Amino acid sequence: MEANLAKRALLAGRPALGAPVTLGNPLAAETLARLGFDFVLVDMQHGCWSLDTAAAAMRGIVLGGSIPMARVQKNDFFAIGSVLDRGAMGLVIPMVNNAAEAASAAFAARFPPRGGRSQGGAGTAFLRELGYERWIDAELFLAVQIETKEGLEHAEEILSVDGVDGCWIGPADLANSLGLDLALPADRAKHEEAIMAILAVCKKCGKIPGIAGGLDAAKWIARGFQFVTTAADLTLLALQGRAVLEQLRAAAAGH
Repeated sequence: MEANLAKRALLAGRPALGAPVTLGNPLAAETLARLGFDFVLVDMQHGCWSLDTAAAAMRGIVLGGSIPMARVQKNDFFAIGSVLDRGAMGLVIPMVNNAAEAASAAFAARFPPRGGRSQGGAGTAFLRELGYERWIDAELFLAVQIETKEGLEHAEEILSVDGVDGCWIGPADLANSLGLDLALPADRAKHEEAIMAILAVCKKCGKIPGIAGGLDAAKWIARGFQFVTTAADLTLLALQGRAVLEQLRAAAAGH
């Protein structure tokens, strides 16, 4: 797994499509990987993951033929290192509000001389056969989340930080931070304006635009976003389960 194919697609100008996993089940992560997603994102911030189950998920994702990525719990040197030491080849850093916070994440994510990551993670043994330390800094994809009013105001300085490869907008938290009610058409328009403003900054800075697309992922790809995730495993399970149940109930009602 020396090549981060998802990152290479992004750098070539193509979208990379991802599935977040929150349920804490490594087999669910492997199953989504086998479907053909470019990457699977282990959500340590809002998901039910421990470091041990996350490590198993990273291996399952690679076994399934996809790229393992993770959203860390918080922008913290040890939280970032712990996930990298378990095999993540891409990172999402939540709640990045200014250039200093972005620089802190970039420092924690890569080995010296580019950063300050500590060497010795036993959990990357399944990647080490290919000389892990020699290639991971270049292949790692680091995305910061711009999801607050402050982050929006400082988007250009955040995305100008060396080592930050792109962003992953959090639309729900951005709406909350801006005080927007997405049930109102005027507020929805303001929300979309803010999102597209971040996209424009990405293009200006030469960084990859990303977004937590959810069930609207196709819409955001059409708007120019590249690092895009669909709905999480819990939502996909619920939607498919509901659809099957409705079919069964319709069939049962006919008897």
